[in-house]
Amino acid sequence: MTVDQLIILIILAVTVVLFIWGPWRHDMVALASLLACVMTGLIEPARAFSGFGHPAVVTVACVLILSRGLQNTGAMDVLAQRVIPKGANITLTLFSLTGLGALMSGFMNNVGAMALLMPVATDIADRHQLPPGKVLMPLSFGTILGGMTTLIGTPPNLIVSGFRASAGGSSFGMFDFTPVGLVVASVGVVFVVLIGWRLVPERTQAGAATFDTGTYLTEALVREKSAAADKTVREIIHMLEDEDAQVVGVVHNDARVSPATPWQRIRAGDILVMEAEPESLSAAISSLGLKLAAEVEEEERQKREKEKEERDQKEEKEDRRVGAEEDQQAGVEEESEREKEQGKGSEKEGRRRKTREEKTGRRRREKRQKRTGNGVEDRDEGKEKKKEKEKATIDEAQLRELVVMPDSSLIGRTARLLRLPGRYEINLLALSRQGRRSVRRLRSTPLRAGDALLMLGTDDNLNNFAYEQGCVPLAKRDITIPNKEKAAVALVAMALAVAGAAFGLLPAAISFATCALAFMALKVIPLRSMYEAIDGSVIVLLGALITVAGVMDSTGAADLVAQGMLENLARGNPVVAVTLLLVITMTLSDFMNNAATAAVMCSIALSAAGQLGVNPDSLLMAVAIGASCAFLTPVGHQNNTLILGSGGFHFGDYWRMGLPMEILVVLVSIPMLLWIWPL
Repeated sequence: MTVDQLIILIILAVTVVLFIWGPWRHDMVALASLLACVMTGLIEPARAFSGFGHPAVVTVACVLILSRGLQNTGAMDVLAQRVIPKGANITLTLFSLTGLGALMSGFMNNVGAMALLMPVATDIADRHQLPPGKVLMPLSFGTILGGMTTLIGTPPNLIVSGFRASAGGSSFGMFDFTPVGLVVASVGVVFVVLIGWRLVPERTQAGAATFDTGTYLTEALVREKSAAADKTVREIIHMLEDEDAQVVGVVHNDARVSPATPWQRIRAGDILVMEAEPESLSAAISSLGLKLAAEVEEEERQKREKEKEERDQKEEKEDRRVGAEEDQQAGVEEESEREKEQGKGSEKEGRRRKTREEKTGRRRREKRQKRTGNGVEDRDEGKEKKKEKEKATIDEAQLRELVVMPDSSLIGRTARLLRLPGRYEINLLALSRQGRRSVRRLRSTPLRAGDALLMLGTDDNLNNFAYEQGCVPLAKRDITIPNKEKAAVALVAMALAVAGAAFGLLPAAISFATCALAFMALKVIPLRSMYEAIDGSVIVLLGALITVAGVMDSTGAADLVAQGMLENLARGNPVVAVTLLLVITMTLSDFMNNAATAAVMCSIALSAAGQLGVNPDSLLMAVAIGASCAFLTPVGHQNNTLILGSGGFHFGDYWRMGLPMEILVVLVSIPMLLWIWPL
């Protein structure tokens, strides 16, 4: 063992211990490991950050952006509504939910898929009177399993593909992971649905005593093609049964709200006053094809301003035309006077004529300057700035829940009186009053202390409003209002990116970077939140450890570890070597970040394949599967961490379903690996 090999193995051992122990965040540990390699001379300073330009890092960042776009537009909400049955038993419902989570995780970041379906899972748990953890843990495991089915489903697959390319081969294709991953995921989902969820311990949801806003009252416009058009209130209420929403009032011809009667027929142009849970708003509005009344009013306001602006421009144009005609007429009159005075030949009259000409010219110049000079230019510049500001406001608008404090100046005032769109450039979409219902127009409802307001606007405008009016923002949660136009654009762009990568038209990093650019250019995702969608800690982790893993190869440390594993454990048997590699990777991923595990184990896998003289793809695929199967702890995968509080779980609750799952993965994946990727 050389000195360099000893140093890198010590650094990696300390890194793994810190990952498992957890005193620092994983990106800090990875960066410390990278800097330790630089300080000890294992990595040249000029190459220290070369890993951040690795295609896997770029692809992960782009996939995170695309996942946020699909999430924000509500593109997956419609899919969830169509796939998950509402009146089925728990087995069929769980199969639909877990299967949908696995399917979505194949084409978007599996953490994003989990976050998107968590409200659906808690709703299913309430409907079937189950502890939320009984549904949340199966969903978490399903989304983790689904991530292993495609190249972009999870970061470990991208890392494995990158190591294959760096070893002299080509990168794995979009669906090279599918044959093995799909079988493993399918078997895993069936296990979860039939047996696994029964093994999950029953826990009370953590944080149950936190602030609950209750149901929101909101107004939604019935459009010509809405599913609610020409339906009775009774029919609409029946359509909303599965969405936990109901119609409590109707506004016809912009009149006052009238209580909803069962046989009242709803026409296009009517406004429905609906009551729903915050998480159900999106599904209720989408299922009926409605549009929030506040959004419609904002569009009409902007339309009126645009028409006024066009009228002003038309008037200015007319003023210029009239001014030109006046100048022309004045010129004719001056010429006529000049001819008359020349005929008289009077020197005195000539001086008078010259004075009149100067005065007339001066007045004409002043008039023209006043009409077309700085005032108009300033007005035009102001309009341009206003347009840019409005455009930025639309692009960066987001939903926020605010609570009216007891000393707030909003108490007793209405949204109409506050002139929210004009004064603060925000809109009130819905109001929650903790069980106290007031059937009147939303904009005419006097606000009270404790009211929860669902507002739409930019971060700055919402913060300014909350500060001035004495409101407190609630913790952010996933409340989205679907946008069918942007959702369609997002799905088409995503499909093209997947096709480009799948058919080899473009490298995966280029294909998904192009799609991310399209998302930004087409305003699918606000520019400000684009960088918020990228998890910086994951990017630092990948960029640092890819470089560190390269040291394992360059120093021969990977060969040393692989040789020890093969001689002492596998005894030179390739099948045992593949199994060991899978089990070791799976065990490490239960306690340290799965991307970090993949980066460390890929070098060992390539070295082992070289020493055994077998196909390295089998061992690399074993690493990909093992890194994607973290089921024993809440820290191995972010999806398991997400449900820790919501499900009320303890650290030791995961192994009850996780251990049988990992054994099942090994039993299914090894034969599939040897068949699809023979040694």
